[in-house]
Amino acid sequence: MSAWPEVTTAKSENRHEIKLAGAAISNRISEEGLDKNLFKLTNLNLLNISDTCLSVIPDDIKLLVNLQSLLLYGNKITEFNENLTSLPKLKVLDLSRNQITSIPESLNKMKELTSINFSSNQIEQMPKFGDLPNLITVDISNNKLSSFPDTENANLPHLTDLKLKSNQIESIPSYIARSLPSLKNFDIEDNQLKTIPGELATMAKLKELNLKGNKLADKRLMKLVDQCRTKQVLDYIRENCPTVDSTQSTSKGKGKKSKKQDEAPPEESNELCHSIKILHVDDDTIKVTIVEQELWNIRPFILCCIVTELNFTEALFKMFIQMQNKLHDTVCDKRNVATIATHDISKIPPGNIVYTAKLASKLNITPLSRSKQYTGEQLFQQLTAEANSLRKEKKRNVYSGIHKYLYLLEGKPRYPCLEDASGRVISFPPITNSDETKMSPDSKSMLIEVTSHSSLGACKTVMDKMLKECLLLGIGDGEESGFHTLSVQQVKIVDTEGNLKSVYPSRTDCAFDGNIKVYRLPKK
Repeated sequence: MSAWPEVTTAKSENRHEIKLAGAAISNRISEEGLDKNLFKLTNLNLLNISDTCLSVIPDDIKLLVNLQSLLLYGNKITEFNENLTSLPKLKVLDLSRNQITSIPESLNKMKELTSINFSSNQIEQMPKFGDLPNLITVDISNNKLSSFPDTENANLPHLTDLKLKSNQIESIPSYIARSLPSLKNFDIEDNQLKTIPGELATMAKLKELNLKGNKLADKRLMKLVDQCRTKQVLDYIRENCPTVDSTQSTSKGKGKKSKKQDEAPPEESNELCHSIKILHVDDDTIKVTIVEQELWNIRPFILCCIVTELNFTEALFKMFIQMQNKLHDTVCDKRNVATIATHDISKIPPGNIVYTAKLASKLNITPLSRSKQYTGEQLFQQLTAEANSLRKEKKRNVYSGIHKYLYLLEGKPRYPCLEDASGRVISFPPITNSDETKMSPDSKSMLIEVTSHSSLGACKTVMDKMLKECLLLGIGDGEESGFHTLSVQQVKIVDTEGNLKSVYPSRTDCAFDGNIKVYRLPKK
């Protein structure tokens, strides 16, 4: 059998991504099976075989040792091949819309996973979740689960999104608050729930809760679920649904006291602790307009905020840059999960910012540490040439510095970017931001942007971590005292019609453990 043209092209051009989808590919698979040469492309980071008649995941999948994203949705796959669990770098696994009936315990070997999508299969039971320290999103909607996935003894510190819609789950375990400490979006619509544990209301970071379509015994709660927002639903659960540990329940009086304390300005508190002051958004605050139709299949998620009253020293500024680079390697997973960019607000003209995507040849930016302007296409070519030159000079097999992120753009005709009110591109994620808006030790206010191709939850996790590290560095007071303060201004993300998409930090964001107090204040 001759090699498929897509495989031949990927090999000759040393591509890191390949997509095989649709009727034509399905016909080839039906007639001759998958091209085995595909599994010789060991440099692949992303493999997408979707909407075909593929019924078996080949054992040779284990040969693709550099695979980070495996998208096998919309096929006829009936079994989870355990060779998947030997892929050491796999972060995104999408097996949705297949015919899989069970998932093996060995799923827990996949320590690098950030996103699992098993929706629309025939799964009746999930294995116990173990130590999956990087997992952010799990989608097991539209299956045949009769019991809640066992997370009681799991280590899931970063799980923010859990979707269990359209199963047959009869109860939510009371340990959910303990086992899923970072959960922000929880969808368990259309199941068989009759009661709700009070522990749900103790989950400080929970922002979106969907309980619709369940046969709840509490008719008042059912009405609230159908008609009200998450906050009202959680308030009712807090007051009316019992917890297993009654000492966790809070009275109305305590709830009111807590709220007042949360909104008191730091000057009125005698507590010795770090503090973040969050100023509510107003009409004068910068907004970011997202052009969703351009970004939906490129890099559709973004959050922004403004940190004011900065007080850098030369040493603090150096530590700040080092911290940002470290976050790109850790919580951002080498920019595979998300990318951070920071801008000096004084270098951005008044007016709103637009987040969109442009043809590589139409995007113009003066990149960080460069003196001239490049198109996206020119910059990609320049960085690729530099990377190859450096690799040969140092006789290495891997890229270094910014060059190691180039594969994230390979094969993409459009590149994401942020434009200021004058139409100038100030950011080109996930590669660089503009030298014209870069931070310096003299900066007094900064815009932080976090973008992601995976989820809004990933953006929030990264942004929370960024603000916490900024606070602990002391860049908001410039002192080397034991406790620091940081002032943060909310920023809205709106669509092209002006409809609100998100705001950060919201009331459920920045819910830090430890000696950090968050104060939410009206803007002066």
